[in-house]
Amino acid sequence: MKILLIDDEQHSRQAMLWFLKHQNHEVTECANGAEALDKFSTDDYPMVLSDIQMPGLSGIELAKAIKKLPNSWQTDIVLFTGYADLNSAVTALRAGVYDYLTKPVNPEELASVIERVAEHQALLRENKNLTERFHDEVHAATEETRRELVQIKQIVAESIIGSVGVFSEYMQAIFRQAEQLHLDRSIPVLIEGETGTGKEVIAKLIHYGSSFDLLSTTPFVDINCAALAPTLFESELFGYEAGSFTGSMAKGAKGKFDLAHSGTLLLDEIGEIPSDLQGKLLRVLQEKEFYRVGGLKKIKTNIRLICATNIPLEQGVEQGTFRKDLYFRLKVAHIVIPPLRKRKEEILPMATMFLQEFSRHKKKQFATIAPQTARIMEEYNWPGNIRELRNIIEYATFAYNDKELKPEHILGLLQQKHERNSSLPDRRNVLELPIPAQGYPLKKYTEDIIRKILDAHNNNQSATANYLGISRRALSYRLEEMRNKNEP
Repeated sequence: MKILLIDDEQHSRQAMLWFLKHQNHEVTECANGAEALDKFSTDDYPMVLSDIQMPGLSGIELAKAIKKLPNSWQTDIVLFTGYADLNSAVTALRAGVYDYLTKPVNPEELASVIERVAEHQALLRENKNLTERFHDEVHAATEETRRELVQIKQIVAESIIGSVGVFSEYMQAIFRQAEQLHLDRSIPVLIEGETGTGKEVIAKLIHYGSSFDLLSTTPFVDINCAALAPTLFESELFGYEAGSFTGSMAKGAKGKFDLAHSGTLLLDEIGEIPSDLQGKLLRVLQEKEFYRVGGLKKIKTNIRLICATNIPLEQGVEQGTFRKDLYFRLKVAHIVIPPLRKRKEEILPMATMFLQEFSRHKKKQFATIAPQTARIMEEYNWPGNIRELRNIIEYATFAYNDKELKPEHILGLLQQKHERNSSLPDRRNVLELPIPAQGYPLKKYTEDIIRKILDAHNNNQSATANYLGISRRALSYRLEEMRNKNEP
């Protein structure tokens, strides 16, 4: 082992030098601390063996100077002195020395110390090498994992959020707004737009952000308000305690507010939420806490709330079916997505994006859209908006295989949809109701209109609701109310 020996007394130094070399150690001797410090800075010495009492730089001062150097971890310092006392020993140990000996130095004791230093240095250096190799290996593995992660995140983003394309200044502004809202979870967001315009995509962009950080994000929970019966609304949103109602689970259940804690809750078709629950929702938004059904304990909530609707909520406020105060509470951030027919500049770029995506997945040759097909697409009204466009392209790539999307690939599909959307015969255009002389209550007039429109649509409730501009659920409630009224 390489040892740096420092002692101002020549006889003492020569005696230890002879012993150390006899033990096959490589020794560099110095007569003072300053000389030793110079030699230490230019070479690697696993062990420094120094006298404490020396003129100029003492052994303890030398030890402190060495410990300040960058590579001091690879050196163990052992001090010796002919004036042993408790204070000098404590001072030496506080200076960071490995051990402390007294003169005359006992050869066996010195050999034992050197052996311990050798073991200690071997462990330190092995640990250093292992750590460096570990970091290098981890870095290499991390780089590969990072590349795979980028690919995985893109795949997950497409499957969870869907293909995202921005092809107009208006939609660019909406995406920028979504990115801003992603940074502040405290702001409620109201998204309005027809069915199929991409409201859920925008909601997920607000939650995940443009980086699609899906693997480490907080929960995204959505609930379709139009799909729930009024009696289940409160328990679905807030959960319930054990034994709250007949048929409830023995241990109770968490609601969507619990599941979305620290994340995002999307209330789709918010206009369908029952009027008695609107007040409770408003209170939760204001107070940031709620009770479970049958519960006595307030539960804190920390969610980002996003609401979506295909019928403007302002219309519900005017009709008295939606609370005005809740409407303004939800409308802190307001995003209106126009229908595809008002964004015609986006039809072809979006269709091309879908075409290339499905061609890749289905291993087809489609790459471009023929000019004649492009004209047909731009002239079509797209009542189902982006969802309809995507479905048309997906089926065309499934049913055909060509380099170019031609009119014959989509005309049959568009014709079928056009016929379904125009299923109401001429009776709709000549809809007439008799006006009784004795009076015509508004409620009965409304019911008669509903029956006429339903009959004209061959009892198709979805088409009737779409024609009347209401949700299918709202129409079902009206029809149920009418049936109960007519039952004896």
